[in-house]
Amino acid sequence: MSSDPSPIRILSVDDHALIRQGIAGLVATQTDMTVVAEAANGREAIQQFHSSHRPDITLMDLQMPEMNGLDAIIAIRAEFPEARIVVLTTYAGDVQALRALKAGARAYLLKDSLHKELLATIRAVQAGRKSMSPEVSFRLPNMPLTMR
Repeated sequence: MSSDPSPIRILSVDDHALIRQGIAGLVATQTDMTVVAEAANGREAIQQFHSSHRPDITLMDLQMPEMNGLDAIIAIRAEFPEARIVVLTTYAGDVQALRALKAGARAYLLKDSLHKELLATIRAVQAGRKSMSPEVSFRLPNMPLTMR
């Protein structure tokens, strides 16, 4: 019987299969994480969240067909307020970041972040902390320092 804690269970949500595959490949190299489900849009994300896959961390793109990431965050957090969601997007704009954070995202990262930053953010959010890409935090001067 192992005394190791359970790995962090991750739901990867992005409309680009290549991004989901890249995340799965990166996470597969980590002993403390596992991708338990993937989704290509917000509707699928909600379905996967409801399933037995109940993730610890959800990596959520914002711009997707059928249902965008912001609407999915709102829907998931309405039913599961403890859900830990990390936005992983190409949009560094302050409006997008503020909307996602107000909807309940715990972190906001840009897709061009280094893989070490993504892994560190997943671990930080799992531990109850918040995180934001430096490029985004500079655009939000009124955000509390704990978000930077």
